Amino acid sequence: MTQNTPPGERIAKRIARAGRASRREAERLIGDGRVRVNGKVIDSPALNVTERDRIEVDGQLLAEADVARIWRYHKPAGLVTSARDEKGRATVFDRLPPEMPRVMSIGRLDLNSEGLLLLTNDGELKRKLELPSTGWVRKYRVRAKGTPTEPTIAPLLRGITIEGERFRPMSVTLDRQQGANAWLTVGLREGKNREIRRAFAEVGLDVNRLIRISYGPFQLGDLPTGGVDEIKAKVLRDQLGLRSEGEAVKKSTKPARRPVSRSADPSKSFRKKR
Repeated sequence: MTQNTPPGERIAKRIARAGRASRREAERLIGDGRVRVNGKVIDSPALNVTERDRIEVDGQLLAEADVARIWRYHKPAGLVTSARDEKGRATVFDRLPPEMPRVMSIGRLDLNSEGLLLLTNDGELKRKLELPSTGWVRKYRVRAKGTPTEPTIAPLLRGITIEGERFRPMSVTLDRQQGANAWLTVGLREGKNREIRRAFAEVGLDVNRLIRISYGPFQLGDLPTGGVDEIKAKVLRDQLGLRSEGEAVKKSTKPARRPVSRSADPSKSFRKKR
């Protein structure tokens, strides 16, 4: 017997599209009893809503879903990538221009890392672009104390396991050796917590500076430290298939440019720039 699917969309997705929280965070808000639909507190995200439903989060009426937008932000070192910090440290959101709408970060950069951080007003888009299944490469300029060689780097190219946690293979290019430090360009497709720092430490290289220079098709370029600018709607349409009226994204969110391939022979993936 076929069951009819209720009209509308899941409540957590609706909250995410309105930019109030990511879908996962919206589910936590619901579990904490902070969401009302048509005046009634709900305790499960298994609810479909339509535009006719009145949704409140923490007593405030949920805004209409806006057109999905993305900004580039050049994060300086020393800022936390979270809405608030239990230790009272400054966050990236404390430093954004006051005219910015409510935004969320796509992925994170740890306290001491710097460079490109993407921001969006759409929680559903945030979730999609963080998934490893997009195939997007995140690239970093890395300064590390030590003298990397092909045998040193080989475990990173194959993929490495640290304390039971598996890290996928990275691409690594040695840009130059500068005294006791080496500058390298590193590409990866996930971005787990402190992944590059932990993986490099495992092979005897101490990372002392880490700058993200790209996230998929989006580049840091010459954006100054602390600077923020919005990515043009045409670029978002070309790269993500975003619709101008805003329902976030089509099923495919892969970049137009071809992803960087990994060599089957790890020793050939470690390159020294001439």
